[in-house]
Amino acid sequence: MASDLTVGYAAMLEQFHPTEVVDLSAYAEEHGFSGVMAADHFQPWVPQQGHAAFVWNVLSALGERTRGDLGPGVTAPTFRWHPAMVAQASATLAAMYPGRHWLGLGSGEALNEHVTAGYWPEAPERINRMFEAIDIIKKLFASGLEGKDVKHSGQFYKMESTRLWTMPEVAPEILVATAGPVTAKRAGKHADGLITVGAPLEKIEMLFGRFDAGAREVGRDPEPMPKVLQVHMSWAETDEEAMANAMTEWPNGGMKFPKADIRSPHDFAQMAKLVRPEDFEGRMVVSADPDKHREAIQKYVDLGFDRIYLHNVGRNQREWIETFGREVLPKLVR
Repeated sequence: MASDLTVGYAAMLEQFHPTEVVDLSAYAEEHGFSGVMAADHFQPWVPQQGHAAFVWNVLSALGERTRGDLGPGVTAPTFRWHPAMVAQASATLAAMYPGRHWLGLGSGEALNEHVTAGYWPEAPERINRMFEAIDIIKKLFASGLEGKDVKHSGQFYKMESTRLWTMPEVAPEILVATAGPVTAKRAGKHADGLITVGAPLEKIEMLFGRFDAGAREVGRDPEPMPKVLQVHMSWAETDEEAMANAMTEWPNGGMKFPKADIRSPHDFAQMAKLVRPEDFEGRMVVSADPDKHREAIQKYVDLGFDRIYLHNVGRNQREWIETFGREVLPKLVR
């Protein structure tokens, strides 16, 4: 595998106890995966998944147990969190594990963010909040490196004079998660890289184009800026098992509509009853054949992703890690 491509493990805090997540991530690294992405969820998508551990605790434990990169894919620095807290959490992790931590940010989903019982705004406001939050986080990273206080008074947030006292030598890179063209272009202007999820290739090409255009508009070279992908899949010993795992464990993967406004795992469970096996078509590879998965991943590599994190939706994590470590990862070529 070329050195400039890494394939990491997408650790599902929604599906596994945090101790098991740490064990599985270490096991994945032993089998050729490099790095871990873990989501910041307050609730699972559906009750069947059963967990929602606090991502920053788990990332710290991963820092001790693994050697690769690590970051939240993704956290919303906007509702449950004031951006200053996200900046502090990220800077501390990067100080503890130099050169390994990246900060993945998104505009949030009601499933996780409504718990503080604030007003849940429509998408344009959520996105504007995220970019204001990025501004604050960047100011705080700079404050820690320069040893100078900063303050902020904006449309959504206020912050009195302060600085980050514990900083790594280099600030963590900020990656923005999006599947939308407008946000991708703004990310190119204001963030260090892009995160997205598996989607039709032409859609991703369009996102890359918008991201690159945004970067160039502010005089930045998009070439070295990281482009990061999370891929959900279902692999098992048989096709039937793979489909059963997808239907039971990850029905949200077959829901063909925006999910950001749904507040409860129990509501998702009701919607899951409408999901049919054919709904995963074109959204997620469901197959017992590792080669089918490899082909799909290779297409993303060919598009130009630098880092790809894989999530197998079933509980059969160890078998999947062994199989993919042996039959898929070594055959991916940049």
